[in-house]
Amino acid sequence: MAVAVIVPIIWPMEPFEIPSTLAKDAFETVENLPEGSNVLLAFDYDPGSAPELQPMATAWVWHCAKKHHRMYFMALWPLGVNMVQDTVDQVIHKDYPELEEGVDYVNLAFRTGNEGVIKVIVTNLKALFNVDSRGEALTQIPMTKKIVSLRDMNLIISVSAGYPGTKEWIQYAGTPYGIKVVGGCTGVQAPLLYPYYPGQMQGMLGAIKGASEYEHLLSTKYPEYKYGPSYSPDTPKDKLKPRKNFTQGLTRMGPQLIAHCLILVLIVLGNIALYMQRRAREAV
Repeated sequence: MAVAVIVPIIWPMEPFEIPSTLAKDAFETVENLPEGSNVLLAFDYDPGSAPELQPMATAWVWHCAKKHHRMYFMALWPLGVNMVQDTVDQVIHKDYPELEEGVDYVNLAFRTGNEGVIKVIVTNLKALFNVDSRGEALTQIPMTKKIVSLRDMNLIISVSAGYPGTKEWIQYAGTPYGIKVVGGCTGVQAPLLYPYYPGQMQGMLGAIKGASEYEHLLSTKYPEYKYGPSYSPDTPKDKLKPRKNFTQGLTRMGPQLIAHCLILVLIVLGNIALYMQRRAREAV
């Protein structure tokens, strides 16, 4: 098992990806929004869950920036603020340096209160978020001056490692007020969210598998996501090198694929060995 995991890490491989309907719907929801839409990105996770969730957060932020959506970041987890800043540094500052904080995106930071925060801001955002992460008043920031509540958002993107997270955004914001919601979650959380799709949640990404599917869809539509802003269709294929920070989902599916195949082989061999033992006993 150690060899099966280590080898694809040393020599990265990208398995052929067939995106699920869940991932396709999540992609199309962002893709089909009119340019300049208001998108709330809730980063409700911490570094412990980042290996599963950061790839999808990176992909979503890049996609929103590509479509020129106005991005409103916030967190119901204390360390979610760090995840927001890391993603902004990695995606916006590198690929979209022309975007201006306060005009194209804003970090509203963290507020304590779990789902209580959602219940307040669906009617009055500035009751809890009166300044952004830089300490500037929302009444003075261009993209927040006219924002009254969550009902001014065209889409909520929730990247969640548990409670509070996607489930609470659906129950207290999306469903009661008709706001579209797409979610990304850890593998253990995914079964709890499936019942909300497609009625109350427009799309979902589950763990690394979901992130890799979204990366595949994004790279197919916009090759510059995978290869960088300098990508050109005329570049020879042998000269193209995928960017590691933007293809983490696809890269991490390699070790998982090999490990899962090994487990299946061991299960088959184990059953064959058991069958042979029984035959030997019967012969005696």
